[in-house]
Amino acid sequence: MDKNKKEFESRIDCKPDFAFLNVRIPQGKTLRVEASAMASMDTNIVMKTKFKGGFKRFLSGESLFINEFSAESGEGEINIAPGSPGDLEHVFLENDTIYLQGSAFVASGMDIETDAKWQGFKKGFFSGQSMFLIKCSGTGDLWFNSYGGIIEIDVNGDYIVDTGFIVGFTDGLTYDVKSVGGYKSLFLSGEGLVCRFQGTGKVWIQTRQIQPLASFLYPYRPVERRNSG
Repeated sequence: MDKNKKEFESRIDCKPDFAFLNVRIPQGKTLRVEASAMASMDTNIVMKTKFKGGFKRFLSGESLFINEFSAESGEGEINIAPGSPGDLEHVFLENDTIYLQGSAFVASGMDIETDAKWQGFKKGFFSGQSMFLIKCSGTGDLWFNSYGGIIEIDVNGDYIVDTGFIVGFTDGLTYDVKSVGGYKSLFLSGEGLVCRFQGTGKVWIQTRQIQPLASFLYPYRPVERRNSG
């Protein structure tokens, strides 16, 4: 795995708050992009929509459809905007595998296979996350996004991450879902469930999570007033 090696010439603008991906597609090459993420593109780029992954992909939080952008009659440029306001990360996989949380996948080369991986009833249900992870494996470029900034952590041994902050992790790590300090702490401390990772590899975490923001905004939601009489 190499962050500096690239299959496609690309850059990421507006990091880390509202990251925006620019990719140059050589003539005859194709880029796979998550549905609804294309912001703009050159006129010589042709888009095809494919049904991908079936019901498992839907349960992982991803769209059932994925778009493929091919450059015809010359090189073309495409701009990609993820749905979540946050950061973007690029890695070049070399026969590697990364597992992403649902909706984190943004784009990849055509030699990267994406599939939904069942993470088990206990891990999925009790973590509060999807029952499925997105398994990305093969050789080529991979881009994924977060809510907030992305921090890459090297793990060698044990490491603990709150489930709401996990963006992805490498194949060399195993994990289990636990509470921080027992179930009393779970309900009274304000802390959630955590993943205890074991092994050697990398974990990507995000600097914010959606649920606290939703809880903060909830009291300010519009409420329909009913006439008492």
